[in-house]
Amino acid sequence: MSNRLLTHLRHVDLAVPDYDKQLDFYAGVWGLTKVTEDSGISFLAAEGSPEQYVVRLRRAEEKRLDLISYGAASPRDVDALAERLMAGSVQLISQPGKVDTPGGGYGFRFFDVDGRTIEVSADVEVRQHRRIEEKESIPVKLSHVVLNSPDLNKTREWYETHLDFSLTDTLWHPRMGEAMHFMRISNQHHSMAIAQGPHTALHHVSFEMRGIDEYMRGSGRVIRAGFTKVWGPGRHTAGDNTFTYFLDPHGNTVEYTTELETVDEDTWHPHVYDFSEPDVADQWGTANPMNELVAKESFNDVDRGCFVAPPV
Repeated sequence: MSNRLLTHLRHVDLAVPDYDKQLDFYAGVWGLTKVTEDSGISFLAAEGSPEQYVVRLRRAEEKRLDLISYGAASPRDVDALAERLMAGSVQLISQPGKVDTPGGGYGFRFFDVDGRTIEVSADVEVRQHRRIEEKESIPVKLSHVVLNSPDLNKTREWYETHLDFSLTDTLWHPRMGEAMHFMRISNQHHSMAIAQGPHTALHHVSFEMRGIDEYMRGSGRVIRAGFTKVWGPGRHTAGDNTFTYFLDPHGNTVEYTTELETVDEDTWHPHVYDFSEPDVADQWGTANPMNELVAKESFNDVDRGCFVAPPV
């Protein structure tokens, strides 16, 4: 896809009222590494990832999604995307320029169609990272992010039009109709998905583990630590990836996964999967049933950050 200006997902930034508990969770039981912390903002890296950080936590009175950050190949591509967005009447929060976070770089921010803050950057310094060893049950990298939207197809079309995302697969339900679109910017099955929800919110953030054993060991560690397991362990059909979903201390859903499918973009045709079929939700049949209570947790709270840029 030569016209794509985005390359990959960099990080997800969260504002949280209970900052200390959140930091203990992500830098402790979840297995991320605190890179730096200053004045109620912490940057957390995945040991196997070249990204400077994959999660940023900010102390705030209201819970919100601060921003989602994507990479671009070069400053030229950053400038080209900014020009394209302005021509398409997308509201920019900042003009392309120096990025003042760990690793630096060149980038800018803008609002998506639902009011989320999106950041795109290039020339970010590569973090010294390492190979995750056998039985080491910590995240290798950030895998993907899933977003709730009250208008599933409006959001999908915006990302296709302005950011060159491609549809990979769709989940459909006999009562709900279309329930989720899996979207990609590379041969990875999805770096983002859009879920039909009652309001704009974060659905979940997913972290890639080294393999099945590490994924299971990590899931067990979080269960033993007493955090709420929402759904799993199991294996989805769309994406063919494993899943176990948990709630962080402030009610955001986070996922351990592994073996997310890669696709041949030249030959791929999107599937429509009937989500009421048990094998679509979980090929293995090991997860607790997907029901309204599980779905409700993924709706999350109404995002208070829509069309309000984060202060930092």
